[in-house]
Amino acid sequence: MIIGALQKTSLIDYPGEVCAVVFTVGCNFRCPYCHNPELVTGSIKSMDRNCLFDFLKRRVGKLSAVSITGGEPTLHSDLADFIKEIRLLGYERIKLDTNGTNPKILEELIQERLVTYIAMDIKAPLDRYGVVTGYEHDTECIAKSIDIIKNSHMDYEFRTTVIDGFVGKEDVLSIADLIKGAKAYYIQRFIPSKTLNESFLSKRSISDEKLDEIRQKIGKMFDIFEVR
Repeated sequence: MIIGALQKTSLIDYPGEVCAVVFTVGCNFRCPYCHNPELVTGSIKSMDRNCLFDFLKRRVGKLSAVSITGGEPTLHSDLADFIKEIRLLGYERIKLDTNGTNPKILEELIQERLVTYIAMDIKAPLDRYGVVTGYEHDTECIAKSIDIIKNSHMDYEFRTTVIDGFVGKEDVLSIADLIKGAKAYYIQRFIPSKTLNESFLSKRSISDEKLDEIRQKIGKMFDIFEVR
């Protein structure tokens, strides 16, 4: 496991919990709007594993959860063992952020009850994945991951980042049809800070008017639907 960074405390990454956030290095997507480009390209200096675990040991009882994000954590073959080590410290709540390209690993983590919450980013309708993410492989893995997560009987959410002229209203409506019946779907406004492609620094989220139109059309399709 290559660890790129640690956020020591977060009140927003695991709903209802105070958590640490572990960032893994490497991703098989090249989303131009990605706000963690150094994790995608591997240009960040890796964090010492012992330092991470020393910190987590000291925070047992003060932190209630650990969130693992990236990059894409499921690219690491030792992810399950890494989570087991964290759980042995006393952390019962583990959240995983994923792009859904490794359904087999997701299924194993769920079956072994190693994670308690999964957040899957759905970047675009399946027929636009190559355009939005640069991922030119079969998107059957995305659909399979959605199905696995929806039928997992655990806490989860799906989420999509919206960007004017790139991932818009019609894309979100198509995604909603793909995941209808899911527990929770969140629309995330794109806020430019760092981006993998610098040209995206000039882009913005879609308008509030369009977000309201989306809410009216699909809000009732999910137990929880919110715009972040």
